[in-house]
Amino acid sequence: MPELPEVETVRRGLQPVMEGATIADVTLRRPDLRLPLPERFAERLAGRGIDHLGRRAKYLLAELDDGTTLAIHLGMSGSMRIEAADDATADARARVPGAFLFPRSTTLTHDHVVFHLKDGPSGPATIVFNDPRRFGLMTLIEPGGMETHPLFRHLGIEPTGNALSGEALARLFAGKAAPLKAALLDQRLIAGLGNIYVCEALWRARLSPRRAAGSLVTRDGKATKRLEALALSVRETIADAIAAGGSTLKDYRQADGSLGYFQHSFAVYGREGEACRHENCRGIISRIVQSGRSTFFCPICQR
Repeated sequence: MPELPEVETVRRGLQPVMEGATIADVTLRRPDLRLPLPERFAERLAGRGIDHLGRRAKYLLAELDDGTTLAIHLGMSGSMRIEAADDATADARARVPGAFLFPRSTTLTHDHVVFHLKDGPSGPATIVFNDPRRFGLMTLIEPGGMETHPLFRHLGIEPTGNALSGEALARLFAGKAAPLKAALLDQRLIAGLGNIYVCEALWRARLSPRRAAGSLVTRDGKATKRLEALALSVRETIADAIAAGGSTLKDYRQADGSLGYFQHSFAVYGREGEACRHENCRGIISRIVQSGRSTFFCPICQR
């Protein structure tokens, strides 16, 4: 499943095409994805302007001019493809990121939802949602309904920006006996962190994924220096991955069809049996299974 950096990369690729554009119409090639599409989905979107394209956790959020929010989750295999409109000029095509075609799947029968845009900064364009496994979803959220919506009301803080601090983690982890990795993956505490980047952040902070989360909080509820370091490592890991375009695993593609390259700098993920990359560490990367997921770490320097 694409993680937060991949979703943010997709958002940044779509933003120049979608923000400020109007949805002329929507073509639905099936009535559902993982869940049924909302009633009158295409009708409600037709003619609506896109004021802003944002992100919350792993959801893309298109804020429309009537206050409604279109929420999109890519699921396991979903992708958003940008195509220039057939009648666009050559110059207009050149301004549309991804005018060339790089579908995630091998067949266009996996193109399930097609947004036809007009009056945008890049001219007319088409945004295609392709999802072979159909684990993605799309829904419409009424104005002012984000905070109480079932998909969003229980989400924790974002792992980007200063909101994720040692002080914030101390409040979230105090008294928790759960393993550190499990606490970081708990979407009710921190929204959007996934398996890959938690492994990488823990390695950067030299913390064991098996360590109790509450052990990094002092008796009076303050963050230890190691917890402060973890907060910084999480923010830096996510920021570096976004800057690199995310991690390309199997068939992942950015919105413009190009590959992400952060995977070339993985320190631990997928490196079982290889040498630890921390200077002067003689450890060998190990893999264990936690809650059904592979965890990669160095048993020597991560304590």
